[in-house]
Amino acid sequence: MNRSTVFAAGLLAASVLASAAQAASPQSLFMDNCSACHQATGKGVKGAFPALAGDPFVQGDAGPVMATVLAGRAGMPSFKDDINDADLASLLTYVRTSWGNKGKPVTPADVAGARLKLKAVKKPANLQAH
Repeated sequence: MNRSTVFAAGLLAASVLASAAQAASPQSLFMDNCSACHQATGKGVKGAFPALAGDPFVQGDAGPVMATVLAGRAGMPSFKDDINDADLASLLTYVRTSWGNKGKPVTPADVAGARLKLKAVKKPANLQAH
């Protein structure tokens, strides 16, 4: 190996390590994307934003939870274009296992499958009043 090859390999390894170090933690993803409404404690705001702590919906089947986060619902924004599969899986696993919740982990493959299901759902025609 010549010096430039060794140098390039070193730069590549440093870049990979830096990228891994910069990956957001599940808690920081929650704080950045969810805590303004659902609060850092997961207790939400009564009458405005539902609690995630102790919520059977959050802890149950992951499919509806993933669909809700991807598509949004009742004032909740859609995150389908903002958070990748791996980050969304770690964020949902954080929510499903924090504050005493006992939900099962979500994998990036689970999120990818939920995205495909969401794309397959036919949107209703936009009906406008005359």
